[in-house]
Amino acid sequence: MNHSDYKLNFRPPGTPRGVSSVVGPHAVGASPGDKKSKNKSMRGKKKSIFETYMSKEDVSEGLKRGTLIQGVLRINPKKFHEAFIPSPDGDRDIFIDGVVARNRALNGDLVAVKLLPEDQWKPRITLSLPGVLGLQAIKPESNDKETEATYETDVPECCGHQLLQQFPKGCNSPDVIIEAQFDDSDSEDRHGNTSGLVDGVKQLSVHTPEKGKEDSSASVMKDENTLTPQDTRASSEKSLQKSAKVVYILEKKHSRAATGVLKLLADKNSDLFKKYALFSPSDHRVPRLYVPLKDCPQDFVTRPKDYANTLFICRIIDWKEDCNFALGQLAKSLGQAGEIEPETEGILTEYGVDFSDFSSEVLECLPQSLPWTIPPDEVAKRRDLRKDCIFTIDPSTARDLDDALSCRPLADGTFEVGVHIADVSYFVPEGSSLDQVAAERATSVYLVQKVVPMLPRLLCEELCSLNPMTDKLTFSVIWKLSPEGKILEEWFGRTIIRSCTKLSYDHAQSMIENPTEKISKEELPPISPEHSSEEVQQAVLNLHSIAKQLRQQRFVDGALRLDQLKLAFTLDHETGLPQGCHIYEYRDSNKLVEEFMLLANMAVAHRIFRTFPDLALLRRHPPPQAKMLSDLVEFCDQMGLPMDVSSAGALNKSLTKTFGDDKYSLARKEVLTNMYSRPMQMALYFCSGVLQDQAQFRHYALNVPLYTHFTSPIRRFADVIVHRLLAAALGYSRQPDVEPDTLQKQADHCNDRRMASKRVQELSIGLFFAVLVKESGPLESEAMVMGVLNQAFDVLVLRFGVQKRIYCNALALRSYHFQKVGKKPELTLTWEPDDLEAEPTQQVITIFTLVDVVLQAEATALKYSAVLKRPGPERSLGLEESDEEPED
Repeated sequence: MNHSDYKLNFRPPGTPRGVSSVVGPHAVGASPGDKKSKNKSMRGKKKSIFETYMSKEDVSEGLKRGTLIQGVLRINPKKFHEAFIPSPDGDRDIFIDGVVARNRALNGDLVAVKLLPEDQWKPRITLSLPGVLGLQAIKPESNDKETEATYETDVPECCGHQLLQQFPKGCNSPDVIIEAQFDDSDSEDRHGNTSGLVDGVKQLSVHTPEKGKEDSSASVMKDENTLTPQDTRASSEKSLQKSAKVVYILEKKHSRAATGVLKLLADKNSDLFKKYALFSPSDHRVPRLYVPLKDCPQDFVTRPKDYANTLFICRIIDWKEDCNFALGQLAKSLGQAGEIEPETEGILTEYGVDFSDFSSEVLECLPQSLPWTIPPDEVAKRRDLRKDCIFTIDPSTARDLDDALSCRPLADGTFEVGVHIADVSYFVPEGSSLDQVAAERATSVYLVQKVVPMLPRLLCEELCSLNPMTDKLTFSVIWKLSPEGKILEEWFGRTIIRSCTKLSYDHAQSMIENPTEKISKEELPPISPEHSSEEVQQAVLNLHSIAKQLRQQRFVDGALRLDQLKLAFTLDHETGLPQGCHIYEYRDSNKLVEEFMLLANMAVAHRIFRTFPDLALLRRHPPPQAKMLSDLVEFCDQMGLPMDVSSAGALNKSLTKTFGDDKYSLARKEVLTNMYSRPMQMALYFCSGVLQDQAQFRHYALNVPLYTHFTSPIRRFADVIVHRLLAAALGYSRQPDVEPDTLQKQADHCNDRRMASKRVQELSIGLFFAVLVKESGPLESEAMVMGVLNQAFDVLVLRFGVQKRIYCNALALRSYHFQKVGKKPELTLTWEPDDLEAEPTQQVITIFTLVDVVLQAEATALKYSAVLKRPGPERSLGLEESDEEPED
């Protein structure tokens, strides 16, 4: 299965097959055992391809002295021989050139690197790119009610691989690295298609006089819009990229598992052919592996074609210094490529998600006598809120109900507002087998069709879940709030509640939209007899009113929100296949819940930090990457869109105030929001005692000094830790007996698993969307151009929120021509007329052009392409675009 051109990234895109010429002297047949060299002088010797790792002691000393640098390795999915780690000084990433320099480290590994001499550093061209390809159809942790106001992305793993391929032979070596700045992929696990979109660098201008006539020997004419590789090199001498090599793997964070297909070795006469098969991973950042034939299906050698479309899971068990390829062990046959369940299991395995059943040892930690009731002595220890009007608001399909809300008007015109969170820590004793497996899983993983839970379902869906009309143990934050949302009093404590009803977001939205109308019983879920639908509706309306004030004040205070398009699917109940999809609408009912979750998280952060200044588990969000952000601002200036990025609030204002509400303006806002999510860094859990500078505690997007996660302990282990800290801070339990470094390791693990969870979620979305295109396509949509290359352009498909590249040579064009108009890249497409006697239609493609596209499945499993529809009269010259600048 080869998804090398699949732009949706349900699988990280591939790279040229085989091993890069930089790998070393061994050919594709390099063996896990001895290989006879054709060179007689080398016969009997094994020549190492990779360097021997430094000793652990030398690495530790080198890191202390600063002669070595550590960082998380990110491998470019489009060009697997290019890799990067972040630079400690926050400047451009450090470049690791080639498989040999990467020294057997895999994507996501924590590595130690040694800088190469400066004369081996590479000139770097920075493309001011507005967007790059990669699925951004869903925000991370779409089930999060507290979205932290932005989508915590990650660091760039992108390079302009398409551009390098366009240079003449001899000029596409790594002598010049082309860096597409705005795809920040992999630390929170987005593996975007990273081919750059033209803007800040002049491109080779291509003119095709007639369709189908390509003169491969024709020289590219140089004009004012053309830059030769020599010019490129000369213009970038002052911008050298630090380059390094891996000398040690500090932590193998990659799972060392991959999905892919089995093949026979090419050389049937070799000794290897009799012993090994070749495993070709779908993710080409993972090396090809030799797999012992004895582990393969019995008839594989005689009937290899029968397995051409069968997905296997293979694990790397060894990778020696003298072998291009690693040695692998087949773990499992998954099924046919392109089918949902085999692909899903492959995704989960690759990203190290534990989806096995919970062991009997873990299940024994749960209450054994069911139905379980709260012990009377526990009731006596808690504030009893069972008579209060408390309810949950969740997606209609949710079964793990973490949080509930209450709102009671007081005589003085203020409100008592409560956020009540499932007391998971009561059921998860510290140090128990249940605690250990929850800590290891660290998060529930949300796929399109199912959830892989962090905790056993008895806890997730019954004992902890705040189901209506049953007594539940909770941890509550209760405020006295003014109608404007000002906190007058605050209380934290363990409570017991009895939710009166389970509202969906639709129910709450209906109440908000019809404030004076009584909603019929038929339209609402069951409500406990102690409370009325009118009481519930009034509480929702009061919460909505306060939430609007809280939200308005947050943005006045400088918060940022980058809402990207998010896909939701409808599935066939029998087959599980997607029947349709739509962009998820984020409405007032969602915003209501979000505001109070954010308020609770901030309140708890301050409370635990006040008591445990060195042991608080908090969540920080670093500012965006400055170089990427400044390049993007420069691009927007060139497009006539001045953007203020001096702060999170200034950026939010620029994105929200700049545009109108007509179709074109809204589409352009979606594109810009997508672009500005690229420089954003991911938010991170951390232990407060590990960071010395409290300024680093800040959450950039929320623009607050302290933040944590408290509101989702059923599905996030970080929240369980925070619950334990809060209990200790309130005197319910003993002081935490843990060192800051130990807590930081737990925080790091939570970060790693959250990243993996987010990536798996994105891949699941991509998988289902690709199946939908195959089953229900072709699908049509309007799209907006995000970037223009000399032979292709990238679009955001507005109906589905996916990004695709459209290639000129795939269209029914008579010719196409690239040029710069001022600083704006522009492609002029000349379409072949339908009627031979008619004049050809011209279409101008530039940044922010609206176009019509068709998404259609291809023959390869789960691969689909975008094709530009022939324009009508109104589209041919981009007449929908206005030259007037939008008013502030």
